[in-house]
Amino acid sequence: MRNFILLERHGQVGVITLNRPEIMNAWNTPMREDLVRALIAFEADPHVRAIIITGAGTRAFCAGQDLNEAKTFDPDRAEEWIGEWDRLYDRIRTLSKPIVAALNGVAAGSAFQVALVCDFRIGHPGVRMGQPEINSGIASVTGPWIMRELIGLARTIDLTLTGRLMDADECLRIGIINQIVPQERVLDESLRLANELAKKPPVAMRLDRQRFREMTQEGFKDAMKAAVRIHRESYATGEPAQMMEHFLSRRAAN
Repeated sequence: MRNFILLERHGQVGVITLNRPEIMNAWNTPMREDLVRALIAFEADPHVRAIIITGAGTRAFCAGQDLNEAKTFDPDRAEEWIGEWDRLYDRIRTLSKPIVAALNGVAAGSAFQVALVCDFRIGHPGVRMGQPEINSGIASVTGPWIMRELIGLARTIDLTLTGRLMDADECLRIGIINQIVPQERVLDESLRLANELAKKPPVAMRLDRQRFREMTQEGFKDAMKAAVRIHRESYATGEPAQMMEHFLSRRAAN
């Protein structure tokens, strides 16, 4: 059976590696489910005091949604899909332990969103991040909510409607990458930061993360409710499947 998620322990730090490097660690349902289970396990482990998420290989943290899966959705499956994301985001947001995204390449679409929901992001000069979902016919709902919380409405509109990817320097400049290091140092620096966070008082850490969640919970619930409505409408038109087929055909040709 394929392991879509790899788990390691480094002292008080639990490391989760997204493990589909042949397709740039793109999400599918089994990977999302495995990630939720991994987060639950590390949350329950009293010896783990901080968590890192990274991607296998050197090309990508995660390229976002696996379009080979999403192109088959109808409105009912699209609603189930949003439920899967709700469970993953809620699990990250309700952790009592800090979480670091070790960005080893592209973080696009829903992977960009997951990175932003983490507490810290460590990257390298080759990192690219953004919200290119419009290019494959996927409407963005949760992404704009997460982006607006961190970078404001003007940049959110820019990234959502153009679908462009930012380079590492721009990400650092606007505050969504905390530190840039050489690519071979990304995991080491993430471990250094995670170990520093693991030494903080655990009750205070839990309560601080709890308060951040409380401050943003109303917007989160609204975004998830809107995502169901918008994706049902979108998938009913057939446009996402058409655009994804076109995108995949063009990529195969190249």
